[in-house]
Formats: sequence, C-alpha cells, structure tokens
Amino acid sequence: MKKVLLTKPTLHYQSKVDTLYEQTIVLELGKIADNGALWVNTGKFTGRSPENKFIVKDTITKDIVDWGGFNNTIDPQYFKPLQNKMLLYLEQQKEIWVTDAFACAEATYQLPLRLYTELPWSALFANNMFIRPTEAQLADFIPEWQIIHAPNFKADPTIDGTAAENFSIISFTEKTILIGGSAYTGEIKKGIFTVLNFILPNLKNILSMHCSANIGETGDVSLFFGLSGTGKTTLSADPKRKLIGDDEHGWTNHSIFNFEGGCYAKTINLSSENEPDIFNAIKFGALLENQVLIEGANKVDYDNASITENTRVSYPIEHIHNIVTPSVAVQPKNIFFLTCDAYGILPPISKLNIAQAMYQFISGYTAKIAGTEEGIKSPKATFSSCFGAPFMPLHPGVYAKLLGEKIELNHCQVWLINTGWSGGAYGRGERMSLPNTRKMIEAVLDNTIDEAGYEDFPVFNFKVPKKIPGVDSNILQPENTWEDKSEYEAARVSLANLFQRNFKKFEDGVDSSIINSGPLY
Repeated sequence: MKKVLLTKPTLHYQSKVDTLYEQTIVLELGKIADNGALWVNTGKFTGRSPENKFIVKDTITKDIVDWGGFNNTIDPQYFKPLQNKMLLYLEQQKEIWVTDAFACAEATYQLPLRLYTELPWSALFANNMFIRPTEAQLADFIPEWQIIHAPNFKADPTIDGTAAENFSIISFTEKTILIGGSAYTGEIKKGIFTVLNFILPNLKNILSMHCSANIGETGDVSLFFGLSGTGKTTLSADPKRKLIGDDEHGWTNHSIFNFEGGCYAKTINLSSENEPDIFNAIKFGALLENQVLIEGANKVDYDNASITENTRVSYPIEHIHNIVTPSVAVQPKNIFFLTCDAYGILPPISKLNIAQAMYQFISGYTAKIAGTEEGIKSPKATFSSCFGAPFMPLHPGVYAKLLGEKIELNHCQVWLINTGWSGGAYGRGERMSLPNTRKMIEAVLDNTIDEAGYEDFPVFNFKVPKKIPGVDSNILQPENTWEDKSEYEAARVSLANLFQRNFKKFEDGVDSSIINSGPLY
C-alpha cells in the first residue's frame, strides 16, 4: 500500500467481505439479516444532503463550474486545514479501513481511487460499488483520487467554512473528497460521480450520464435516465436483457461503459414478484441500509418506512446473474427519459424527436421522491437538469450538446416515460403500474409500439402511441383518466407554464429549434 496518509491506527487494507462482516458485528455497528446481507442504520442522515456539498473554487474550477444551484462554493483557504483536522481525528482512532478501487469499467478511462473510513461497513459499500482491482493491479496501485470519510467527525461552520456540521467537499486541485458528519453511503458514491461529471465531458469529450443501461440478445443497448426513485434500477434489471449498470455511465464515440462495480437500489416495498433480480441479489455480501428488521428473526420488512422511505441496498453487480462482463457495450439504440410526474399530466410513454429530447434533457422534469434527500417527506415536483443536477458541475448545455450529437450520430430513438401518477395529482390519482410500464418498454424494444401508429399529445406536442399490446389504451392519453376534463386541461397548461419559466435560464446559447420544442399553448 503506497502513499498512505495515516500511520498511527491499525489499517485494515482491502479487507475481505467476511472480515468486514465480522468487524461490523464485533463493534456492534450492524446485524446479519436472515437473507445473509449485512444490515446497518446510517443514523441521523438517511439521504444525501446537497445543501452541504461543496466544490472548492480555485484556478481549475472557477471559470468552468456552473456555480449556483447545487454547485456550492467554498474558498480554497478552508480545504487543507479541514483535511488536516480530519486526518488528525482519524489518527486518533484505533482502526481505520482502507479500500483501493477503480471508477469506470472502460480501461482507457479508469480512475484509481482510495477510501479511508472509520466504519468497516463503509469499506464494504466501497467494495460493492466501485470496481475491485486484481491482485496484480494492487501490487503497484497508486490512487489518483482519495476520499477521506469520517462520519463521526463534525465540522465547526464558524471555522471550517461549511454550512453545517456535516459536509462533502470536492477539491479538484488536491484530487480529494472530504466527507464528514454523515454516515449515509450515497455521499461516497455521488462524490466520485460528481468528479467524473467534471473530468470526462470537460477534458475527454465523453458524455457522463445519470442513467442505467442494459443490452438485449440482438445487441441492442438501452439507456434509462432519471433521478433516484424514478425506476432506473428497477427497469434496467430485466431478466430478458443483460445489465450493463444501474446508475452511472459514460458514452464515448465507440462505447457505453459503467462507472461502477455494483448497484445501489431502493428497497422500499421491494418484492420477489415485482423485482426478482434485485430481491435475489440481496444475500451475503450485500449491505442493507435503514430497513426495519423484524425483532427476533432479523427478517427484513421491506414495506416498513418508519426509519426512512429511502431504504437502500448495495451489492456487487455480480449478484445480478444476467450481466455484461466487463460492463462495457456498444452504442445505444433506445434512450428512455424517466420522469415521476407528481401532477399526473404527462402520458405514460411519449415519442420525442431530437429537439424535444434536448429540451426534456435540459429540463429534467420529475419529482423528488420521499426520503431521497433530507427533508423530502412526499413527492415534490422539480426540474433537475440532465436528470441529475445535484451531481453535474458543468453547465447543462455542455452535457446536452454532447447528448444531441450522439443521438444524431447513432440514430437513437428517445422516449419519455412517466412512472409517476395517472388520473390526478399525487394524493388523488394513482401511481403508474410497474407491469404496464414494463409492457410499454417491451413494445419499444420489440418494435411493436409503431404498429398502431401515433396521435398528438397537445401543448407538449409529443407523439403518443394509439395502442400497446396488453395495456389499456385509455391510459395512454392521460386526459382519459381524469374525471374532470377541464380541470385536467388547466393543469396541463399550468405544467407547461412551469416548463417555460424553468427553461428561460437556459435559453442563452441554446439553439432556437430546442427552445421552440418546449410546450406551447
């Protein structure tokens, strides 16, 4: 192990899974569930805290990062002192876990990284979620990036330049991520994702994407864009198709590749009937977070949200039996934008032209799902550019330009899928049926969706299929599912107005054909 930052604690390097289990149990930090997975409670934070995530504003980032919104600034003067305080804290601990790994399955673009953490189960998370080096690779492994992870360390905002005791800070000059005050493992995962979203488009002309991906028997690749809770993991885990990855990918001129070595799935209301691949992946080696265990049996109650709606499991991608190895594939044929429409306005499936695809990608309309972030208790309509604004440090136009070029070059077809509500807004209507959504996607993949033709969806000007095998045609036009048609029309115009107001901040430098592809009324 080269270039080690710590010298005093016992360093557990590249610990095996069974050892991490044992160490977690001995320290009374977790339990073994009846399915063999390791269960933990992440404490106060059960979701990401985007308002406490910062990027150091320095010579590398000051003129490139799209500051504001989710890209919070912190002055360089705070970074090194805070890092030194964290290292001093870790030096005082008896044990520290060190994990070396890679991000990016495409060998040409692999990013070597190292995690230092005070929690053995956080090391298990890193083992699950990043790409595990071979023994030969470890022999001369030198990390390019490092993550210093101290959940029990708390910052002093009056001294350290943070907004609260918990924080996640990225320095592109130091190539280091500092995470403190929160044990929620998603901060580790999304920290590296943010780094890649800066490096790959900016320096390597590769589109980095918040999407899942899979491939069919004929070699056709599909991408699924969407925020957490919209169905990326669920819809890409198709037993008829091989999984490339469930959340983060890069798109080069010749390939699609997974950033990760594992999956991080929501488990609320999980069942073997609806999501068999994910359900069966939860076994020895998987890490369960914040579920309720039935006392005495350690059986997981997936329907219990008393700790959080954002119950999670991480597992190595190999726990899914039907995968691509390595996680690299050819150019995509179909792209699905997943939106959770809390208003119940959008059709369950729409066909988009390239300009509409660019508009919808930049808009990123969806709803934040309860529990995904701190303070979100129920679905809330939002616009998240690129379907992942909290992790995108560059201007949305940078990612959109790359996407548009690749769609045109590869003749991809783009679809907007509403996995949200039908028959009314949240609280009145019903959530879209997962089996119906699967049937719609199957119709795209087997080309039967074109057979009955399309009709217009007014105001938004999408194309909506007239019929889909096995699906009630009445739900394809959402107006049919509302009792009061005039109320629906008013709600559609209201949503269109929200789109238009949101898009104004992106209009400078955006082609007029894209602007004109938004909703008109």
